[in-house]
Amino acid sequence: MQHSADGRSDGSTTVRVPQPGFLASVFRDLGVDGGPEPDDAVTGRAPTGAAGDGPSVPGPAGTADQGGVDQGGADPGPADPEEAVAAHARAAALTHHRTVTVRAEHDRLADLLRRAALPVSAMDFESQLRHYEPRPYPADGPGTADVPEPRWADFAPAEPATADPGSGPSRRLLDSGYQRELAQARLTHQRALREWRTRRAEAGSPAADESRRAHDAAEEARARAVREYNESLEECRRAYRLSEPAAVESLLERALAAAETATQDLLAPCRAVFRPLTRTAVLDLDLPPLDLVPSLTGYRLAPDGDIVPVPRPPADRATDYLRLVARLALRALQAADAVDTDEILAGVVLNGWLREPGTAEPLCLVSVDADRDALARTRLLPPGTPYEERDDEGVYADAERDEALVRLRQLGAAVTPDPYDRVGVRPAAQAGATVPAAPDLSANEFAELVRDLLTRGGIAGWSVRLRGPSGLVATGEGAPGSALPGRWVVWASRDPEPVGAEQVSTLAEAVREESAERGLRLTTGRFTDEALDLTAEESHRHIHLIDGDGVRELARTHLGLPLAVGR
Repeated sequence: MQHSADGRSDGSTTVRVPQPGFLASVFRDLGVDGGPEPDDAVTGRAPTGAAGDGPSVPGPAGTADQGGVDQGGADPGPADPEEAVAAHARAAALTHHRTVTVRAEHDRLADLLRRAALPVSAMDFESQLRHYEPRPYPADGPGTADVPEPRWADFAPAEPATADPGSGPSRRLLDSGYQRELAQARLTHQRALREWRTRRAEAGSPAADESRRAHDAAEEARARAVREYNESLEECRRAYRLSEPAAVESLLERALAAAETATQDLLAPCRAVFRPLTRTAVLDLDLPPLDLVPSLTGYRLAPDGDIVPVPRPPADRATDYLRLVARLALRALQAADAVDTDEILAGVVLNGWLREPGTAEPLCLVSVDADRDALARTRLLPPGTPYEERDDEGVYADAERDEALVRLRQLGAAVTPDPYDRVGVRPAAQAGATVPAAPDLSANEFAELVRDLLTRGGIAGWSVRLRGPSGLVATGEGAPGSALPGRWVVWASRDPEPVGAEQVSTLAEAVREESAERGLRLTTGRFTDEALDLTAEESHRHIHLIDGDGVRELARTHLGLPLAVGR
């Protein structure tokens, strides 16, 4: 109510509303269009014609009151501002919840990266040995059979000191404290005496004898089980040292399974196949699914109120997946290298396979062909803290600077450039066949096979000059009295195409450049008639040829193992 100067009410009403533009500023901050404010909010007076303390003032005929509604039609007016604010708040809360869920997926991936880089312990034969420790019979205390009968002298309390040395025993009997100690000591002595007599009685009872016999039988069974397990383990160790495939594969797969304990929630099993011909283990690693890496950064609220996902750059997502793959591959290589304490393996081949539902064949995304020397020279995992989040990088680092990927490439690994585009790589070796053929071998395996064959044939001082996926060029020295005397230049290949006369002439030139006496052209295929005719000439009689049949015969003669015909 407003009052006049004399203090009486004039019949009008004052309406208190927020300052001009207040709701509009709130709506702008929240991203909601609140619409224009009514003129009455500016004037601060009640709408003309509305119910109030004062009478309404009618306007001209045929017109609506100022700030009122046209009498000719009903205007609903602007939407309720409180409902718009509530809807916006609900959308913002849902956006935040979805973003938190995506961040949890990022944190899980970072934790997997950290745990996958933890070093593994060697699962060699020494660590698997069991030890038997006998357990004493529960009723036996320390020296129960030799415990004498409890004596009262061991329980009697000390007599109290008296001021008068000449006082008699009656004086001590009147001491109440001494009497309480004496009574407690008698109770303790009687209890100990009863327990001693009970143990003596039970020691000779039939039930006690049966219980002891059962305990002794159980202990004997435990000792026998430990002894038999250690004997079987020693038998496996002898078979492993003889390079028997079953023993080597069993040890490798136990080591690979133990390495997975840090990431049991991530399914990435690894199987092992051992080839005695080349003393190489081929590991098939099942890679995790591609959707393990988050594809979104989070969610945002659009001006129109829609919740819009924010995708990650495809390159960042591919890099994160390859970082996880590199750590899993390095962990498997480290487990195989650590368990081979007797140095049975000459090399390790690892193939990482992506197996997706609905696809007929798995896709190889990473392949490593590493010999023992390469594994020994390479630190497979970072020293100290295996994973460290840096402020300038966040959780994810660039692929070129990721330590695991760098070390994997130092081993000559072939890595897919884009796993999400399903770009595969060629496996370094195939592990399917029990008896491998030359095309199934990796480059290191083929080089090791040629070296073993010629070294056992008499060529020592082996030195590889060039090596590629399909062959190698090396030099060697044969002892004067051996079957292959003098200095040799060896060119070995496993091309499916036949070797022609041009390659024989090239080898002859290399022999002259190396100042060697002889040259050896070895192939797992065959030679053309022109090449055979060329070596029959006087100028090329120092060039010797070995075809696929000769290679298989050498393997059977010198290694005692077969080599299948190339497919």
